[in-house]
Amino acid sequence: MQAGIRQTCLFTVVGLGLVVVLAGTALAQPNNPRFGTWKLNVAKSTYAAGTAPKSVTFTSEAAGTGIKSTVDVVAADGTVQHWVVTANNDGKDNPLVGTNVQDETVARTRVDATTVKMIYKKAGKVTSTQISVLSKDGKTIAITSTGTDAQGKTVKSVAVYDKQ
Repeated sequence: MQAGIRQTCLFTVVGLGLVVVLAGTALAQPNNPRFGTWKLNVAKSTYAAGTAPKSVTFTSEAAGTGIKSTVDVVAADGTVQHWVVTANNDGKDNPLVGTNVQDETVARTRVDATTVKMIYKKAGKVTSTQISVLSKDGKTIAITSTGTDAQGKTVKSVAVYDKQ
């Protein structure tokens, strides 16, 4: 896989990372300000040259004591991805269902009221780590993602999402 495409795939999981950010409490509540539709603000985000996705939109909602997120991505190369995940903030791996070519599972852990840490894996190997922070006003989420590209080089992005 070309390095640029691999980096793009690595950072498209940022959209999925919002799944973690949106689960601010152990008990999901319908009025949780983290629930709703979020859209990537490419202009406010930072990616390696040529790797920024064209768009990422996700919707999150309560699912029992966890959160269900549906993610739609158009990668830098035009590849369309769609996946769904339901998870809690318990640090356990949860399967990604759909066309996320980079990862198979995500485990999330709540750090504090506005911050969640996510670990993404494929074939049991960590592909990226993300720290997601919800703004105090609840209108934006910033996700810092660190991973390794196909050449073993560390890559980093910061994706900013606006609540719709």
